[in-house]
Amino acid sequence: MSPMQKIYLLAALAPLVGALVAGFGGRIIGRAGAHTVTIAGVLVATVASFVILGDVLKGNTFDGTLYTWAVVGGLKLEIGFLIDPLTALMMVVVTFVSLMVHIYTIGYMADDPGYQRFFSYISLFTFSMLMLVMSNNFLQLFFGWEAVGLVSYLLIGFWFKRPTAIYANLKAFLVNRVGDFGFVLGIGLVFAYFGTLRYAEVFGAAPGMAATTIELLPGSPWMLLTVVCICLFIGAMGKSAQFPLHVWLPDSMEGPTPISALIHAATMVTAGIFMVARMSPLFELSDAALSFVIVIGAITAFFMGLLGIVQNDIKRVVAYSTLSQLGYMTVALGASAYAAGIFHLMTHAFFKALLFLAAGSVIIGMHHNQDIRYMGGLWRRMPVTWITSLIGSLALIGVPFLSGYYSKDSILIATGASSQAGHWGATFAYWALTLGVFITAFYSFRMYFLVFHGKPRWDQRPHDAGHDHHHDEEAHVEPHESPNVVTVPLVLLAIPSVIIGFVTLETLLGGGFFGNSIFVDAARHPAMARLADDVRSAVGMGLHGFASLPTYLALAGVLLAAYLYLMRPDLAESLKRRFGGLHRLLENKYYLDRINEVVFAGGARLLGRGLWKGGDVALIDGLAVNGSARVVGWIAAVSRLLQSGYIYHYAFGMIIGLLAMVTLFVTFGR
Repeated sequence: MSPMQKIYLLAALAPLVGALVAGFGGRIIGRAGAHTVTIAGVLVATVASFVILGDVLKGNTFDGTLYTWAVVGGLKLEIGFLIDPLTALMMVVVTFVSLMVHIYTIGYMADDPGYQRFFSYISLFTFSMLMLVMSNNFLQLFFGWEAVGLVSYLLIGFWFKRPTAIYANLKAFLVNRVGDFGFVLGIGLVFAYFGTLRYAEVFGAAPGMAATTIELLPGSPWMLLTVVCICLFIGAMGKSAQFPLHVWLPDSMEGPTPISALIHAATMVTAGIFMVARMSPLFELSDAALSFVIVIGAITAFFMGLLGIVQNDIKRVVAYSTLSQLGYMTVALGASAYAAGIFHLMTHAFFKALLFLAAGSVIIGMHHNQDIRYMGGLWRRMPVTWITSLIGSLALIGVPFLSGYYSKDSILIATGASSQAGHWGATFAYWALTLGVFITAFYSFRMYFLVFHGKPRWDQRPHDAGHDHHHDEEAHVEPHESPNVVTVPLVLLAIPSVIIGFVTLETLLGGGFFGNSIFVDAARHPAMARLADDVRSAVGMGLHGFASLPTYLALAGVLLAAYLYLMRPDLAESLKRRFGGLHRLLENKYYLDRINEVVFAGGARLLGRGLWKGGDVALIDGLAVNGSARVVGWIAAVSRLLQSGYIYHYAFGMIIGLLAMVTLFVTFGR
């Protein structure tokens, strides 16, 4: 094993060791021991990830098997790593954000009785995510995929004595099972038709399978790769919370705030985005699958952003922002601008983790109040949280020269190029994303102004207002800045939120950073080639932003939020009453939860009741079991009538039977 292969293993296994020590030895090593060992493990993984990225930038990649788990016929079930630019970038993002969250957790969970358990879970999650992004085959991908889902379930329901938390983690688990069913079908089709689960072998054989069709219904042929890609993307719809499988993510805010930053902003929900980018050699062979992806992403980006406008829970506003931004990434994938989608994934990871952790800092400072209607004027009391929240919000809405501007504008350019090339769904996606810029700015600064500016309203808070902890606190208390262990990660995340886009734009999008790790058929999908021409200079692109429509839409959103929530809050309430129907529609999240409850859950219960009453009670118990018993009883009762006990009755019966047999033989035996 080479030295670099040892570093690959070190990056993946160090968080696992920390998770096992904190999980099984938490009572022995105590709170300080638990956070020390897990932070040390993630720190080692972070350093190793940066070393791996540096090695990859020198042109060194790796695709090999580390361990053969089993051989079944001609199928090898292996554990292996694929280390290329896409993997290395994801490893750096995952480990750095995870490290910041681990440090932040020391302050946030300081008084929680499940302290050691929480550190064990988040470290185990980091290991699972690394195994997912480092995999070189579908088996290991599926292992990491399901592992992050399992740990997410455990973390969303971390405060398991709260009914809402249990409801939320069960909802997340069930919705993701729907997506994962499609994911398994896609992997099954890959093995059935390609005969292997290794990426390299599948991607190499894919062009030869481009014309292969399968009949899902007799007489209705479908392109094999279209079906495979759509099935795989259904898995991404669940994991990356795309419409209509997005309903679990807002409810997952029932978990502690650190996991909202780690799992639901920067890492787990981006697993689907990463997976589609990794599968680009397959998706590039199916225009139908790409159109499906781009339309789903556009719907998610626009309509989920609208829901952020009516939210009052500070974490739910950021959650719907996450849904919308995931839609932007998905649109980039559908436009064949995979590099732009991954670029936005990276920048979004930093500023969205920053916003979630800043929301948690506000919750700490407000003594676990999460309702933004009962905040206001916090900028004087929480200056570090205030300025870092401002930076995160400006990056999110795409202010020129900040990280979010470069990645979001790149997606808009690529989508516009895809629209000009005539790709189905791209025009709808372009305008949905463009209007989404205004919506993003409006709900982001609505939250920002209500929390940090205006008149203080914390004394108006009802005693039973929402809180983020499992115990009640005093309602009427003075806000305060969070401790350094909370604010230092905010500052460290604010730095890349400002500069990472400017620093990496030319390398990631204009310099061919991803190389062969992402495949684009430039002749059929010109979006990435057009984008590469527009991003040659980070300074030039930043200056161009001051003359572009999205920048002015973002400015309009900020000004409207300031007018309605700082200058004329009475007008905001008046508009809410005037458009009560629309407000109720948004407040009830388009009634999708109700539809799921009535149609799908209710339909499943109705089907189950029918199978129980009709199948189990009537058919199996009534007819097969009890019915057969009654038939046997009837035959036995009739047979008892023939058992007289007299020999001459039996002899007479034998003679009659013999006569009947002879008659049949003579009649039919000729």
